Amino acid sequence: MEQQWTELKATAKAELLDTLVAVMSMIDPALVIEDFRDIGPDPVYGELLDDSILNADKTKCSVSLYLPAGSEQAAYAEEFIRGRFAALGVDAELNATVHGQGEWENSWKKYYHVQHIGKVTVLPAWEEYSPKEGEVLVTMDPGMAFGTGTHETTRLVIGMLQDYMFKGAKMLDVGTGSGILSIVASKLGAEYCAAYDLDPDAVRVARENAEKNGVTNMECGVSDLLSSVKLPAGGYTLVCANIVADIIVRMLPDLGAYMAKNTVCILSGIIETAEQQVLDCLKSCGYRVIERRTEKDWVCLAVTLG
Repeated sequence: MEQQWTELKATAKAELLDTLVAVMSMIDPALVIEDFRDIGPDPVYGELLDDSILNADKTKCSVSLYLPAGSEQAAYAEEFIRGRFAALGVDAELNATVHGQGEWENSWKKYYHVQHIGKVTVLPAWEEYSPKEGEVLVTMDPGMAFGTGTHETTRLVIGMLQDYMFKGAKMLDVGTGSGILSIVASKLGAEYCAAYDLDPDAVRVARENAEKNGVTNMECGVSDLLSSVKLPAGGYTLVCANIVADIIVRMLPDLGAYMAKNTVCILSGIIETAEQQVLDCLKSCGYRVIERRTEKDWVCLAVTLG
């Protein structure tokens, strides 16, 4: 039987493109983006582009991704995206369309390869790999996970974790998705990892990935931002939140209550155009930035109180 694929296509006002990309890249970094704002009446374009592109609505943009049709992954992804849009107040139309196999046969796998991020190696479940001495190996299945180590935001946090993790740390992972960051933290020496997400299906996936990696000190739970997060004795000694700028801003006023003295908080998922919004909120809430890293258009900040 021919393999079929579900196309999830989000359409919104063109100025919301960065937000659409930020949300949908949490599912899959291989996105198809339609943004026609740079297409003008230049006759050179007229010779190269057909009328459907030249006459496209430049006030709208679309972002699409492709997942195996009929799979739990496709259903979870659609629900996850709708939930993120609702939480952010994004007015976007999300359509699911099933396509035949054609050129899409196994094409999603070509976007996932072994990822080397410092001493951490993220391995797709279907690939064989012999780790070198000192490597921290994390096995992920992109077919079931919201976060595989391929996206810049995840890579930035994994890089920061290697510098700020210490043996015995109690880590809080807000918006855990696939659980990859907590799994990495555990393997880097964390004593305890609390992985929370507002999506129950993401929490289930995180538990499965923890089991796949033999991680037993990771607690997964459902939480709307920080409303139901359990506080360990003395507070969390390391925090990470790889989400989007708008949610980070909403979360920051409440986050300090969960942090122990000198706790470092790693914030990622911040597109450069939204960085100042986050910086302003950090300042008003009493945080200071101790390190800033970037990859392409994404920013990752390490901050602490005081």
